[in-house]
Amino acid sequence: MDGIGPLIVILLLALFAVIVLVRTVRVVPQQTALIIERLGRYSRTLEGGLHFLVPFVDIVRANIDQREQVVSFPPQPVITSDNLVVSIDTVIYYQVIDPKSAVYEIANFIAGIEQLTVTTLRNVIGSLDLEQTLTSRDQINGQLRGVLDEATGKWGIRVNRVELKAIDPPASIQESMEKQMKAERDRRAAILNAEGTKASQILTAEGEKQSQILRAEGSAQARILEAQGQARAIQQVFDAIHRGKPTQKLLAYQYLQVLPQIARGDSNKMWIIPSELTDALRGIGGALGATKPSGDGGDDEWVDPGEMLGNAFEETTLEDPKSALERARGQAAQSSKEAEEHAQPASRVQPPITPGPDAVPPRQAPPAPPAPPASPAPPTEPMAPPAAPPTEPPTDGR
Repeated sequence: MDGIGPLIVILLLALFAVIVLVRTVRVVPQQTALIIERLGRYSRTLEGGLHFLVPFVDIVRANIDQREQVVSFPPQPVITSDNLVVSIDTVIYYQVIDPKSAVYEIANFIAGIEQLTVTTLRNVIGSLDLEQTLTSRDQINGQLRGVLDEATGKWGIRVNRVELKAIDPPASIQESMEKQMKAERDRRAAILNAEGTKASQILTAEGEKQSQILRAEGSAQARILEAQGQARAIQQVFDAIHRGKPTQKLLAYQYLQVLPQIARGDSNKMWIIPSELTDALRGIGGALGATKPSGDGGDDEWVDPGEMLGNAFEETTLEDPKSALERARGQAAQSSKEAEEHAQPASRVQPPITPGPDAVPPRQAPPAPPAPPASPAPPTEPMAPPAAPPTEPPTDGR
């Protein structure tokens, strides 16, 4: 028992020494302040670092965090100037810059900031209507920050920022606003659709206009080129005719060849004979009757084309008509014989028949009468031209 008593005393002394050491040495973190009271009165504020206190004399009153703090307050009902109740959530960003004032000037600075925010918010929103409240958040934030910073300055607190997190109007007002917004969007969509349709029609009309202009220009150029081609062709034909030196008789003959084309057609009930027909006939008669060019040198002078083109029938020889007829009859008789031999049976073979010069090949139709003996061909003489038709006064055919 004698050894236990001193041991207990030693243990109690060691425990007391530890307690004294803990109360004497304090390590303060950065951005943290300790409010120290000595015998119930404010003594000093300890900043970050190692500090020594008087044990059982110096007491830590409060531990203040000097970093910027964020606090969100629950929604508060606020009445606008147009008598609508809206719920507003606020967020406050603050920082303790004077720990002594934050401890000794107000009991609970968080509750004080909340109540001050609510009253200031009601004063600011009460002077605005719903539309201004929804569209003037920056203005409301600035007014709240100014009032809160001025009121909390003596508490050693600085309000850095105030934000309106949410502004919720009543359900009926929100539904009406949604309908109004939908109607506004429908109106804008209709306007945009109409503007798009207008622009599309304008572009379509402009495109059609340009296409018609281009088609008209192309058609005009095509007609111009066609007219130029026809003009060049006419010019070449005109030059060729003049180089050939046509006479009045040739033109009259061409005129007579065109006359049947004038009267062609099923709908033509009456054919008007031009007055130039007699002149054309007179020119044809003169062309057929004239064998030598006249020596008056006028427009009726015959121009021999052989002078420029040469005689195209110099190397052509004509066969005697009698010899050609006999040869054709002999070939026809030979063909008839071969056809009869193929048609008869093989047992019945008739003796060959020698065709004469006047023989007629057998046919289904009755045979033609024998041709009269051909007379000797007369000597070749120029054919007399037919008599020119009598000159008649021109008639209009009516």
